Formats: sequence, structure tokens, C-alpha cells
Amino acid sequence: MTQGGTNLPRVGGYNQAVVLDAIRTAGSVSRVELAPLTGLTSQTVSNVVRRLLDAGLVAESGQAPSSGGKRRTLLSPRADGAYAMGVQLDPDVAVVVLVNLIGEVVASRRLRLTDPGVPADVVERVAGAARRLAAGSGIDPARLLGTGIATPGPIDGRAGAVVSPPNFPGWGRVPLLDMFAAATGMPVAMDNDATAAAIGERWIGGRARAGSFLFIYLGTGIGAGIVLDNTVLHGDSGNAGEFGHMMVEPGPLICHCGGNNCLGPYVAPAAVIADLLDRHGRAAAERIGVTGAAEALHGDWKALRQAARRDDPAARDAVRKAARLVGQAVRGAVTLLDVSRVVLGGGALRGIESIMCEEVDTAVNRMANATRTVAVEKSVIGDAVGAVGAASLILHGNYAPGWGMLTEQSP
Repeated sequence: MTQGGTNLPRVGGYNQAVVLDAIRTAGSVSRVELAPLTGLTSQTVSNVVRRLLDAGLVAESGQAPSSGGKRRTLLSPRADGAYAMGVQLDPDVAVVVLVNLIGEVVASRRLRLTDPGVPADVVERVAGAARRLAAGSGIDPARLLGTGIATPGPIDGRAGAVVSPPNFPGWGRVPLLDMFAAATGMPVAMDNDATAAAIGERWIGGRARAGSFLFIYLGTGIGAGIVLDNTVLHGDSGNAGEFGHMMVEPGPLICHCGGNNCLGPYVAPAAVIADLLDRHGRAAAERIGVTGAAEALHGDWKALRQAARRDDPAARDAVRKAARLVGQAVRGAVTLLDVSRVVLGGGALRGIESIMCEEVDTAVNRMANATRTVAVEKSVIGDAVGAVGAASLILHGNYAPGWGMLTEQSP
């Protein structure tokens, strides 16, 4: 259900966000349909739509089929109405994208981070790539709203800092928000990668992602983003969704938090490769093309995923073992949150989404006393969901209805 608006005259900015959100979610909709969708009067809808048309954020995109009377004019979001940069940071690669208002990637670039140990160097390189990407895209600079950063957690959301992310050795407390703002000269938003991915999925997914869902993000590690009734859940410290710390059956692997029953150490790509070598041996690894060397992680993980897709028994077994553990943890989260949809995404899932979805589906839908079936689906964005989600932080922050807008004066 689309979030409702208010007919008080001082909150036009909020109402514009409510109407724009309804138009985006519907894809195309008439003014008549917007009133019941938003809870606004027909006159308020008409006034708001006029402002959105004048601002270049929506366009009249045709007419609805006739039902006997005058055909209704349809409204759709304008792709070129606004743009945002998105940056996804991983330990050895950064993905930079330029995204338009409807979530299409206009331009993108991948940067190999050969020495990510110095945060200032990483920020300088990535910000430079973002500036060049924007300059070469041919878009109207006045419609570029800012840059979003998706980073591994944990984060200090209020301070705009990452705090000793486990896969970035040497990074202590790094004020990434201020560093990127200074380097890009743009407004900057930041969130952990899984939550950013969930925001991107909600922003771009339209009707398919309206309501509530749990987003499971697999990259170098595993995390979750939580959307409840169209609202992103951040938690008191901004770190809701630390899915890697969900408890599974204890084993020999120690998490960076000190526990031996955290999900993360058993399902990260490096762990799945190690499990393949341990249980299936060097001969199977060589057949697949896996070396087991730390510096070959990305190549090994790609080879393992490709082998699993080819039905190699050892590769599929290793992937399925990890997927069953993910399913076990997802089952607990779904039971706690009472969501009816689980979405899986992240670059590390490319090619093995079907295996992961199958095992998670089995785990969450096998409860004898279940009151409903939980849909388990792959991301509508694809493996660039982290970077596109980062850009969506900016779009969502500017145009999604939020209670902060209710205190703003509007012309």
C-alpha cells in the first residue's frame, strides 16, 4: 500500500513525495487513480501533479483505454528527471554507476583496488572516477542530486563513519561520508551495502517490491536489508540486518566477533571454497579450476559458480551446503519479522541464484503451521544491486515520503 499524504497546506514537499512514489510504484497511473492511492483530495493531487510536471519529474505518457467516458491521461516518472551516482565498496573492487530516476544505469565503471588499506587513497580514486563518469555522460549537471555510498558495516550512521569493517584491514573509524563529500563536491548519503541494496530494490521494484520484504545480500560477506510496510528498518545504531551474526550450528570457524556459531564465516565465498577443498579434495578443485589461494578468491569463486551451474557434483554440493545454512538463518528471520517475501541479491550470487532460492524456499516454507507461503525471489536489479542501491540512497532520500518532510516548509 502506498504511504498516505496529508491535505495540510504546509507539507507540499511531503505530498509531492507521496504522489511521486505512487506514480513510480504504479508505473503509469491517472490523476483520478492517485487520490485513493495517496489519501489526498482530487484538488491536492491535481496541484501536486502540476508541480511535478513543471519540475520535470513526471510526464504525461498516453491515455488509458476508454471505459465509456473521456479517456484518462496517464502519468509516468521521467527517466531524465533526476540522476544519482552510486558507489559500492568491496575490499578489492569499487563499482561506480550513474542511475536515472527510474533506476536505469546510464553509465558504470569498475575499479580494481589493489591496495585498499589507505582509506584516503580509495576515496580519491573512486571520487575521481565518479566525477569523470558524470562529466562524460552528457546529462544535465543540475539534475545530478548527489552520490550514494554502499559500504560493508558496521557503520556509525549518525557520524557517517565505517567502524573497523572486517574485510578492510587497517580501516579503523573512517569518516567516509565527509571524505566523499569533500572529494566529490556533491551531497553524499551512506549506508551499509545490504540496506542500500534493499532501498534500491524498493525504489526500482515498483509493485513487485511494495510492502515488506527481507533482502539477503551476498558479496564478500553476507548481510540483510529489512523493509517493513515500505519503510526501511535501520535499528537504533544504524546496523539492523547484520545477518552474518545470525546463529547456526556451532563449528570450527571463528567469526571476527569471537563466536563460532555465526553464519558469516560458513557461507562467505572464501569459506565455501575452503569447504570444497576440505570435503571433496584437491582433485575435484583442480577439475573445477579452483586453486584455493587467497589472492585468487575472485577467480576461484567465479570458477566454482560456473561449475555449479554446469551441475558439477562437488561444486553444487559445496554451494548447496552454504545455501542450506543461509536458509536456516532466513527461516528464523522470516518467523521473527513476519514478512511474506525474501529477495536474494549481490554480485557473489551470479549464476547460483536458483540454488540459493531453492534451498531458502525449502527452509522457510516447510513449517507445518505456516499461515502463508513466503515468496523467495532473486533481485529485480541483478548483481549490480549494491551500486544501484547506493545511488537509490540519494533518490530515496530526496523523493521518498518520510516523516522528516512533514516539518519542512514548502512554497
